[in-house]
Amino acid sequence: MAGTKAGGQAAAATNKAKYGADFYAKIGAAGGKKGRTGGFFANRELARQAGAKGGRISRRTKKTA
Repeated sequence: MAGTKAGGQAAAATNKAKYGADFYAKIGAAGGKKGRTGGFFANRELARQAGAKGGRISRRTKKTA
């Protein structure tokens, strides 16, 4: 069953039974804490500028009315 949806669900059930119901929350939190690059949160002004740029770029076609 390896590589199938059913196999993944079985593996998840096994992991939760072995390591607790919050297994995936724990490994996700550990990964988040290990990061040291800062990301956008380190520079809020840069994040604001990037969001503004993205907001100005429309992916919709211009309507001709």
